Amino acid sequence: MDGRSSSVFARGQLCCHCLLLETADGLVLIDTGLGLRDVHAPRARLSGFFLKLLSPDFREEMTAVRQVVQLGLDPADVRHIILTHLDFDHAGGLDDFPNARIHLLQAERDAAALQQTWLDRQRFRPQQWSSRPRWEVYLPEDGSDWFGFSHAGKIRGLGADVMLVPLPGHTLGHAGVAVWAEQRWLFMVGDAYFHHEEMNVAHPRCTPGLRLYQRMMDKDRKARLSNQHRLRTIKQAYPRDVEIFCAHDTLEFQRLARRSAKVPATAVGAEVVNPGY
Repeated sequence: MDGRSSSVFARGQLCCHCLLLETADGLVLIDTGLGLRDVHAPRARLSGFFLKLLSPDFREEMTAVRQVVQLGLDPADVRHIILTHLDFDHAGGLDDFPNARIHLLQAERDAAALQQTWLDRQRFRPQQWSSRPRWEVYLPEDGSDWFGFSHAGKIRGLGADVMLVPLPGHTLGHAGVAVWAEQRWLFMVGDAYFHHEEMNVAHPRCTPGLRLYQRMMDKDRKARLSNQHRLRTIKQAYPRDVEIFCAHDTLEFQRLARRSAKVPATAVGAEVVNPGY
């Protein structure tokens, strides 16, 4: 699965990479990972299928809300949450931030709400959606071109330094989030890919386990592979201008966070991204 475990029988390690932004208008969280309620009552919130398949490491101190506190910040100051998509491991912490407006593509909200297939009912968990009255959705016509990706849109209530970029494939309304920080774009692409070597321009590759998992979860495989190709093109053409990273690659997380994925953020040594505005 992760390309680093000692054998196919050894437990692999993936992360749920979230990004915290500090802005003049309060804190902004990109994805939430699993939340407090998931940790305390996983069987009531999550599907038995994914609990057995993934065996999540439920640690309260690793939830986004607890890490915000550990950074010396107030979770009540999280004013915006931007979702790459509504899979349970990205939206579980929505309940932990009652003051936040939640931003996502309309296509994602609508497809998740349909609960159309058995797998949809396992991955999209309405039990996590008490925040639904605060959801704000975006249509394709709301956006413009961004490095060759169409319909990238600004987030309402934030400046032009945060963009929601449609990246369908993994889900029908999957998106990336681009943040202008430290004179470059940080591009969190969610589950557009799972392993860092998929962004290898010359010879992209993925571990067998993650390749199988991505195919199982695909809603539009052709679109996902096309977006991966575009991401590799951007990485090659703009290596200093755009930093691309996904939601589950532990090595990417540790390189950017400058700490082990096994420990929570702390006020000392942890990096809080400060967008240009």
